[in-house]
Amino acid sequence: MHARLWKTIGQFLALGVVATVPVALAAQAASSVKTSPADSASKWDIFAGYSYLAPKGTVQTTTPAGASVSADYKAVNVGGLFSGAYFFNKYVGAQVEFGFHQYGTQQAGNNVGTKGNNDGFTTAATGLIARFPTENITPFIHGLVGGARVGGPYYQPDTWGVDLTAGGGLDYKTPFFGGRLGVRLFQVDYEYMHVDFGPQAQVYGGRANINAARLSTGVVYHIGSIVPPPPVTLALSASPATVYAGEPVTVAATASNLNPKLNAVYNYSGDGVKGNGATATVDTTNLAPGTYTVKGEVKEGKSGKEGLKPGQLASATATYTVKQFEPPTVGVSVSPSTIKPGESAEVTAAGVSPQNRPLTYSYSTTAGTISGTGPKATYSSTGAPAGVVTITAKVSDDKGQTATASTDLTIVAPHVEAPRTQALCTIGFSKDKKRPTRVDNEAKACLDEVALGLQRSADAKAVVVGESDAKEKAAIAKQEAAAAKKHHKKAVKIVDPAAQRAANTKEYLVKDKGIDAARVTAATGTTDGKTAENYLVPAGADFASDVKGTTPVTDTVKAQDRKPLGAKKHHKKAAK
Repeated sequence: MHARLWKTIGQFLALGVVATVPVALAAQAASSVKTSPADSASKWDIFAGYSYLAPKGTVQTTTPAGASVSADYKAVNVGGLFSGAYFFNKYVGAQVEFGFHQYGTQQAGNNVGTKGNNDGFTTAATGLIARFPTENITPFIHGLVGGARVGGPYYQPDTWGVDLTAGGGLDYKTPFFGGRLGVRLFQVDYEYMHVDFGPQAQVYGGRANINAARLSTGVVYHIGSIVPPPPVTLALSASPATVYAGEPVTVAATASNLNPKLNAVYNYSGDGVKGNGATATVDTTNLAPGTYTVKGEVKEGKSGKEGLKPGQLASATATYTVKQFEPPTVGVSVSPSTIKPGESAEVTAAGVSPQNRPLTYSYSTTAGTISGTGPKATYSSTGAPAGVVTITAKVSDDKGQTATASTDLTIVAPHVEAPRTQALCTIGFSKDKKRPTRVDNEAKACLDEVALGLQRSADAKAVVVGESDAKEKAAIAKQEAAAAKKHHKKAVKIVDPAAQRAANTKEYLVKDKGIDAARVTAATGTTDGKTAENYLVPAGADFASDVKGTTPVTDTVKAQDRKPLGAKKHHKKAAK
């Protein structure tokens, strides 16, 4: 039984393939489409294959004996499915489908189910199909409406009824026949069939409402292409694009998408154009200066019928220019390109006429003067300010055509050294042991020099840098450490002797010498010694860059009164 089953399936598949071959060959012979199925979706899909039907439904009928019997349908193992789909575009099309599911064999001596367990179904339906093509796999869905010729499970005659189908499947594209042959890996459908065998009271009448699952597989042949043949295109170029009268121009035509099996004809039109192939020439001898256009055309088709079908005609244009004699050109240079005020430089101009016309030279400049009427001239910077000067050379031919070129020359001013901080003098504080921060009389000469410098340079400033020796630095560090341990007590004011010396020196310059306090700055340094260095800072000088390692003295450090030693004791006696 299984052998007969597979033999029948093979016969259906072979029949489907044989049926599609004449259609495919006819479509290939009638079509000149150059795009392959591998590049575009097919226009037609023809399918033939094996189909298995599993119906589910019952028929309530009456036997000749008057008994009411309910009978159901059995699965049909052997069947064939054939369909043809025409696609309007890449995705949507119309489909016609025919299904044949084998009738069962006669069972001798059994009056129930004359068709056996496999009841017969023949369907014909049409509807819409939608596909989603990729490179090799194409899923699809469809919905169909038609008729079903169904045989009853008893003695009901084969009767036509309504058939509704909905489902989908998956096609695989093989490389055979140029990619036209495919395999339907599976098709799964739901079918609803409604058949009226007559009134139920009638012998073997009744109605059947059948819900069926249908599984199919087979081969698919793709015919045609959705994408139309690409239209013929034409590109035209003229070389050279610019000529003088009398020089030839070559026109090259490049046609694309030509069918090598068809004839191609070229035509050209335009002033002085000659040619009828892929190239043409233009005689410009008698053409006036101006821009000209050449039109080219290519037609494809059978001999004598070129260009009659859409996409078989293309045209293009190319332009070229017949020009007048070219104007001259000029280049200019100056040497040297950098000079000082009052110095001179040599200017060289190189003029060229493409047609060797006589040239005359002239020059101009944005500052200074220039003399000369030939290819060489002399520039003088007398009276010109420092900076960039532009020199322009001009050439003219006998046709009145001109050309200019410019170059730059730089006049640099003499170098001026930037102002810097000047170290003036240093005063010492080591003689007065009891008052080691007091400015004594010996400092007068130094501070007079500082004051004189400030008076001579009204925009200058002075910086006093106080210093302390190692012993003082150690004492300060010890006091700070002790203060840190007694942080809960009242803070003790610690004054750096270096800062006090700078503040006292500044105070002397302000009070005794009448210098504006804003022009004097107090600072401390890192030198070891009981001194104060004095610096003059001209306008534009940067003290911080010129003298490293100084720290400004804050306003918390107040200058001390400059009293002679013992002044306090004499004051007490005078009071008594």
